[in-house]
Amino acid sequence: MRVLVVNAGSSSLKLRILDDDDRVVASRDIDARDGHADARELSAFIGEVEFDAAGHRVVHGGHVFRQSVVVTDEVMERLASIGSLAPLHNPPALAALEAVRDVAPDRPSIACFDTAFHATLPDRAAVYAVPWRWTEEWGIRRFGFHGLNHAHVARRVPEILGRDADELRIVSCHLGAGASLCAIAGGRSVDTTMGFTPLEGLVMATRSGSVDPGALLWVLREKGLSADDVERVLDHESGLLGVSGVAPGMRDVITAAERGDRRAALAVEVYLYRLRAGIAAMAAAMEGVDAVAFTGGVGEGSALVRVDACHGLAFLGMAIDETANDRVTDDDVDVSAHGASVRTVVVHAREDLTIATEVRRLAASA
Repeated sequence: MRVLVVNAGSSSLKLRILDDDDRVVASRDIDARDGHADARELSAFIGEVEFDAAGHRVVHGGHVFRQSVVVTDEVMERLASIGSLAPLHNPPALAALEAVRDVAPDRPSIACFDTAFHATLPDRAAVYAVPWRWTEEWGIRRFGFHGLNHAHVARRVPEILGRDADELRIVSCHLGAGASLCAIAGGRSVDTTMGFTPLEGLVMATRSGSVDPGALLWVLREKGLSADDVERVLDHESGLLGVSGVAPGMRDVITAAERGDRRAALAVEVYLYRLRAGIAAMAAAMEGVDAVAFTGGVGEGSALVRVDACHGLAFLGMAIDETANDRVTDDDVDVSAHGASVRTVVVHAREDLTIATEVRRLAASA
């Protein structure tokens, strides 16, 4: 089965064709600066390639979707009803779904949710300490995100280490423009850093990560900001960009820090401090850790982030081979120092493989 993988983001639409052996045989990235890609470009790509079914990344499934689903008109209506849970990501995904269904109505589309992998979170990790009505009636709880790639890490790390997934406790560090950690015990998500929305948790490129809700109430009351103002600031003007004032990208911030920019240096320090604390918390959730995996653009691309994180977590048993760490290329690799009790691995993000697996599982019954 040849699978079209559709990854709709807030600024781009990434299209990949995977063949029977999960090799990428065609690809195209389409600008979508307003959140919606040009349907003509999408149609043109579909007209140039062969595929049997399409798999779509959808960031937030809420309470409605706890696993991947074949898309029908009813599913489209239900997806539209939860768009406000992830306003930067779900509406573009819905638009891409509509476009693909219009152009290729004879081929099934499968919606694959970043929240689905975290459906196994125990209540102790998922429930906020808020009035029970908020939990029971309003559905406010921790959902977690980046699940498509965390699921890939859960499969890939045991292969790299030659061990059984059931016996491993893995901390998956998805570090990109968005960033989250996941505690994976026996192949299942048992804790994660993102919550009701993709704003909670680690410092990100332009997103704040966790902020005292009292501080948000204060700026609303005392500084005259509206809810829309606060949302814009927390989503687009915070994180590495907000602290450094330089750029949202880790590489640019590190370069500025090395040139003596004090705010850029502080941004890196804050990022790494929150990262190390988060990894330790994920290990505590599993009562130990056997492997820590770095994935995503920063996780794969920044040797400095990996080595600093490992040095700060030596008490867990992490130790990194700095030569191997500096030589990471396009291959998934174990960069642990000899004798380290906790393995450190680099896994290249492949949400497309998780999506393709789900499409093949469900398309036959569509």
